[in-house]
Amino acid sequence: MDTVSAPRGANPFDDPAVELSARRTGMSFQRTRMSADRTLMSVIRTSLSLISFGFTIFQLFLKLAQAKVLEEGGGVARGFGVSLVLLGIAMLVCGIGFHVAFMRGLRKERREMAAEGLIHAQSAFPVSLTLIVALAMLLIGLFAIGDMVIGFGPVA
Repeated sequence: MDTVSAPRGANPFDDPAVELSARRTGMSFQRTRMSADRTLMSVIRTSLSLISFGFTIFQLFLKLAQAKVLEEGGGVARGFGVSLVLLGIAMLVCGIGFHVAFMRGLRKERREMAAEGLIHAQSAFPVSLTLIVALAMLLIGLFAIGDMVIGFGPVA
């Protein structure tokens, strides 16, 4: 099979086919980055549901016990609420860890391909806003579990 190569010293991006291929590959890195953000958003949605539902169950049974509507037998329900919050926090930690590891690998691959001249890599590859939101959500979840278990938190 014959291969056509650019003359020595010529810019390979002068060939329209090479230029188009490099641009498609560069855009695929951006699509992959956005896909990783969407995956982290789905983790955030699920963990938010777990944390808020668990906190609500915990608070409901706590208020019922304080109002003497429910006897002190609500410990199982409160334990269930704490378990849901812990599960939401654990899921969020795992999702953040996966996202950070994946993005490090993607950035490394992009740098290597740019260094080899296979892609331009001119477009920005910013820190994910979704990751910042996930970290803020993790902090909120930690305050929630702190308030539930030891009465620690911004409203304690």
